[in-house]
Amino acid sequence: MDLTQTAFGTWSGGKFMHFGEMLNDEAYFALIRRAFDLGIRTFVTADVYGAGRADSMLGEALKGLPREEYSLVGIVGHDFYTGVRAGSKGYPRFTDPDLRGPDGYADYLKMATEASLKRIEVDRFDCLMLHNPDSIGYTSEAVWQGLEALKTAGLTDRLGIAPGPANGFTLDMIECFERYGSLMDWAMIILNPFEPWPGQHVLPAAEKNDVRILARVVDYGGIFHDDVKPGHKFRDGDHRAYRPEGWVDHSAEKLEKIRPIAEKHGLTMIQLACQWTLAHPMVRSVVPTVIQEAGDDAKPIEAKLQELADLPKENLLSPDEVEFIRQVGDNTGCMALKGASQRHEGQEARPDEWPMRPELLTLAAQWNLGSSW
Repeated sequence: MDLTQTAFGTWSGGKFMHFGEMLNDEAYFALIRRAFDLGIRTFVTADVYGAGRADSMLGEALKGLPREEYSLVGIVGHDFYTGVRAGSKGYPRFTDPDLRGPDGYADYLKMATEASLKRIEVDRFDCLMLHNPDSIGYTSEAVWQGLEALKTAGLTDRLGIAPGPANGFTLDMIECFERYGSLMDWAMIILNPFEPWPGQHVLPAAEKNDVRILARVVDYGGIFHDDVKPGHKFRDGDHRAYRPEGWVDHSAEKLEKIRPIAEKHGLTMIQLACQWTLAHPMVRSVVPTVIQEAGDDAKPIEAKLQELADLPKENLLSPDEVEFIRQVGDNTGCMALKGASQRHEGQEARPDEWPMRPELLTLAAQWNLGSSW
């Protein structure tokens, strides 16, 4: 079963990543089952979340449901089996030279995939993605041969890539599509009305190489759920507390500029965000984070799930409306992007940032993306 228009990520409900209030286990299981009952039939999990606990909890929630009636996306790549966690930076990539060389990549990928499947208690993924690769993961033939072997072995029906953890990796993604697009079915990127940049730049290369896009962060930190208002207080440790000061107020101003479009089409704001994102070529699935905010006046998380489930199948937005929303949300140059960058010249490659290579600048010129990265 291929990915469906809407997807549920195991990081929702405050689990494994700190967004809003954390649901207790019983409520979390109920939310996943409710998603299935409402017709949200793609579930996305990463083996590193909770060092395997996200896999196990998803498996418990899906237990007893017909396997052919949902699509399961697994994500592997962080070595929490033999690697040592580096505080907030997390576990190292399995391609870290201190852990193994290219001759060990295929064995690791097979071990991690089989372990993830065992925790979920299923025998295959519908799609398996490479999680937050470093520069080796984007470029190594040994990595992609290892992934291809998993598909040949029947452990997954499709392959993909899930960059991160922050925004960027644009030229790295384009090069990866060009080199390994024949092996790749899906890629997961950040894309939403208030973050069109830089994700929009990989879409033409995805279309050329027939790589479908799963968009995450469609809710823009909960803004499009429409209950994060000016003056909102985030709990200590909430990921969004580290965003620049004033981002909620600024986002609220932009939200009101595009609200009339949502009202015109009878859409909620999260539905508008999903429709805008899905209006782009090759974007075929959206996985917003479903968040329970703090406070008595917060919208219930079940209502947010219902809005996602009620997303119209037909896209209601005109090209002019899509472009108007993009202009309102244009965030070009608002952050220092991760991945290959000229600002890292002379530095050694690190897990999320590395020096620019001349061939990437050549690619940038070919795709009319300029020479300043």
